Amino acid sequence: MANSDGLRASPDALLALAKKEGRGHLKIFLGAAPGVGKTYAMLTAARGEIAGGRDVVAGLVETHGRRETDQMLDGFEVLPRKPIVYRNQVMHEFDLDAARARKPGLLLVDEYAHTNVPGSRHPKRWQDIEELLHAGIDVWTTLNIQHLESLNDVVQKISKVRVRETVPDKVFDLADEVVLVDFPPDELLKRLAEGKVYVQDTAARAVENFFKPQNLTALRELALRRAAERVDASLVERMQAQAIDGPWAAGERILACIGPDPISPTVVRTAKRLADLMDAPWIAVTVERPGANLDHAARQRLDEAMKLAESLGAETQTLTGTDLPGELLRFAKFENATQIVVGRSRGGFLSELLRRSLPHELVRRTPDIAIHLVTRESEFPAPVSSWFRAGRVALHPLQFLYTTLAVIVALVAGKLLTELTPIPNLSMVFMMAVLISAINFGVWPAIYASVLSFFVYNFFFIPPLYNFTIAEPYELLALVIFLIVAVVTATMAGRVRNQARISADRVRAMRRLYEFTRRLSGLATQDGIAEGAAGEIHASLARPVVVLLEQGDDLALAAAWPPEDALDTASMTAARWAYSHAEPAGADTGTLPIIPWYFVPLRIGEKKLGVIGVAKDKDAPPFDSEARTLLDTLSEQTAAALERAVLASEMAGAKTATETERIRNTLLASISHDFRTPLASILGAATSLLSYGDKFDAAAKTDLLGQIKQETEGLDEMVRNLLAITRVDAGALELRLDWIDLREIVDRVASAVRRRNASQRIDIAMPSDLPLVRADATLVEQAIGNVVANAQVHTSRDTHIVIDAEENATSVVIRVTDDGPGIAPDILLHIFDRFAKGDGADILRDRGAGVGLGLAIAKGIMDAHGGSIAVDSPVDGRPGARFVMVFPREDAAT
Repeated sequence: MANSDGLRASPDALLALAKKEGRGHLKIFLGAAPGVGKTYAMLTAARGEIAGGRDVVAGLVETHGRRETDQMLDGFEVLPRKPIVYRNQVMHEFDLDAARARKPGLLLVDEYAHTNVPGSRHPKRWQDIEELLHAGIDVWTTLNIQHLESLNDVVQKISKVRVRETVPDKVFDLADEVVLVDFPPDELLKRLAEGKVYVQDTAARAVENFFKPQNLTALRELALRRAAERVDASLVERMQAQAIDGPWAAGERILACIGPDPISPTVVRTAKRLADLMDAPWIAVTVERPGANLDHAARQRLDEAMKLAESLGAETQTLTGTDLPGELLRFAKFENATQIVVGRSRGGFLSELLRRSLPHELVRRTPDIAIHLVTRESEFPAPVSSWFRAGRVALHPLQFLYTTLAVIVALVAGKLLTELTPIPNLSMVFMMAVLISAINFGVWPAIYASVLSFFVYNFFFIPPLYNFTIAEPYELLALVIFLIVAVVTATMAGRVRNQARISADRVRAMRRLYEFTRRLSGLATQDGIAEGAAGEIHASLARPVVVLLEQGDDLALAAAWPPEDALDTASMTAARWAYSHAEPAGADTGTLPIIPWYFVPLRIGEKKLGVIGVAKDKDAPPFDSEARTLLDTLSEQTAAALERAVLASEMAGAKTATETERIRNTLLASISHDFRTPLASILGAATSLLSYGDKFDAAAKTDLLGQIKQETEGLDEMVRNLLAITRVDAGALELRLDWIDLREIVDRVASAVRRRNASQRIDIAMPSDLPLVRADATLVEQAIGNVVANAQVHTSRDTHIVIDAEENATSVVIRVTDDGPGIAPDILLHIFDRFAKGDGADILRDRGAGVGLGLAIAKGIMDAHGGSIAVDSPVDGRPGARFVMVFPREDAAT
């Protein structure tokens, strides 16, 4: 609740209205039993809509052979039903797709609770209607009261008939409008006897079973009550959304005022009995004052009273404000409460003098709400010091001792000042003692300082001295004014101190919550979040904490602080109960209270993620409401962080799957294309040799066999590249390290390229004193061969390729340079990616037998050796490309 005087619209009510924007309007014609005329009333109202020019379509209307209903359906556009084959029979159901395609202004769909034939899109018709509403189509439907899920067992007890088709209450409550179609039981039985509801044989059986007068009367009452509840809820929602000041006594609503007083349980029970008598909803509310500091016993009484209210079916709320009556009345008007139940606890005369009683203020301030005053005392007498607790301040004798010392210091200072110079307003010195006491110790020590200063100032400074006699009237008036000002000042200063302390506590709590949230936001895994949450909650509550997360169909211990290996069987049972029922379990609850752990579920909406357990020793005090609120807040933040981690993991998995699918498709496309060309060449050469071998001369045969050999070697290299990239991705490259001569490897690579009829000129400029490097000769030859083959495949015939080398103190560098067209800048970033290919001016300079793996394999091999590979284009300002392969010198490293 806001503390401002003006009533503001409820954010929840405004959000509910916002959710309805773009959604269709649902109107339910509610009846107590079949035959009361729900469908007839719906069709009658729909005729009025047609007369007003509205586009109305009958999606599905069940007339059950009733002549009056059949006549009412004449003139309506009726959608054809959808045939569905079920158990070798053709069933005709509502055609949802046809309704969405037609999209009328208003659609009539009878029998809201109907169960669809298996094979339909939704198992229930109310789900069909939900889809229509989400599509923006207004729907009118019909429903009997016995089909509401919450009344199913009640109806069974009344009629001895189990209703199988039900509608969830939350779906019914979302209806925008409910029209009650009422019909007296006697008239309904008459219609039944006349055959206007069922045929004669069916009607006779109905009268013997369901349609009994007492049954119909009870169902009628249920329908009237449920419709009234729905109308009342709609009224409150509209009042809150439009900030209308209540109460409007359209229906009774009870508000029970709960405090830490011993009489609060009596107030709760009285409110419950009153609500039962009036069949009205009720709310239990407590108001916390800023600066209030309840002792343990008072806090425990308040928590127990609120728990009692919850167990008796009340909605509970906690408000904050300094003006208790004003805050209660604002909340009562906001909730449209018509009656308030409040207790009168023992406070005595002083309590009434220091602050006006709450019942008196409620009666004085409102003429519209009935006030029920509970005067029966609790069986436990209030302590003698209960009037001190009116200020909600814990008293310590040491505070009053220090306050007395402050007044003595003021007395000494006053005596010294009067000896030095006459001071007309010596009372200000004692006012400083009052302020110091208020700032350091609070309201009651400051009031004590005010009274003590009153007597000391009178005794030592007002003539006649050293007695309490006051000679002059103006001295008495000044002394009384001093006392009043001192008490008021003490009260205000004490409240400011308390509010400052509360504000500082709230700032620390908010900072701790921010740090908790910030720390969790930096964790990416569920285990990390669980460990972080356990540590932070332990630091906040100073109790051992465990976090259990969902693992398959069970819970598993994910984190604990202090570290814990496992929980005993009984504790795990309580944790599983809290998880499965989404409710707290264990210590201080109604479920397994002997368990020394208090478990709260971790959930986001309807999704359950795990539980958090907080230890409670046998002799430890129960969790108060503040600790529970803090734990609930931390649990919500933990659940949000866990949900974020789950979503991040799912997104990473989806991204990996997408990338894998892309690579697979690219690989298949590349292989299918690049394998086909050499295979076609091999097939053509082999076919020619088989078919015309005897007609070819020796040179032609040698040429064809050479083509087969060359294409086969290309396919072999392609397969080796595919296997190599697989090992690179898996990190499974096995290096057979040995001292190798890079000059020999470069010579073998150049010879192999020339044997493949390379048309480019290849020059080698390797220093004769090039040092040996420690590497895998086979893999290094494959890496250098891929780079050189890349230059040979993707440059023109007149290109000049130069392979040279240089050394420095830490490495040996091999360079492969060509004067071809070069590489575009935007392509350089992806030159070593797998399947990187291109053509024309933007060609990705890669070979890998055309699959696009050669340079990726070369990079993987160089990385495995602790080296590197890079590319420059253009080269020294001229077109071309230069690949630089750096091999580390092991002797330099050692």
